[in-house]
Amino acid sequence: MKCPFCSSIENRVIDSRLSKDGNIIRRRRECTSCQRRFTTHERVEEISPVVIKKDGRREPFDRNKIFAGIQRACEKRPVSIEVIDSLVEKMERNFQEKGDKEIKSTEIGERVMQELHSLDEVAYVRFASVYRQFKDISEFTAEVRELLSTKTKNNPS
Repeated sequence: MKCPFCSSIENRVIDSRLSKDGNIIRRRRECTSCQRRFTTHERVEEISPVVIKKDGRREPFDRNKIFAGIQRACEKRPVSIEVIDSLVEKMERNFQEKGDKEIKSTEIGERVMQELHSLDEVAYVRFASVYRQFKDISEFTAEVRELLSTKTKNNPS
């Protein structure tokens, strides 16, 4: 592991701990050259599916793209980074467990919207407006109306 401060590859592990779900090992390291400490996170590298984009291109599955999209939608909302990370972890695990070698980006987008719908309605509408590429305000208001009618059906008070 290369030191982020001095780029030396000589370091020692001071402390190792498992994450709460047991999927990630957090290691506290100390560089033997500059004596500064840093943290690394290790996870098992699993074979992820290839994502088929709308235009037909194929690219490797990238959990960071999903994380960034959800984080942008949840900006200034009462949703913690831990909740977002847990959501992305759950989605990534689900896609891996399905065992498909390829997955359409539309399936990923729909799944993100489904998860955001139950997590935070404002984040859901934000994500939907970008994902569905609303062309005008009428499409946006139709989505909000649908959200409100679903909410009324589920919570008739």
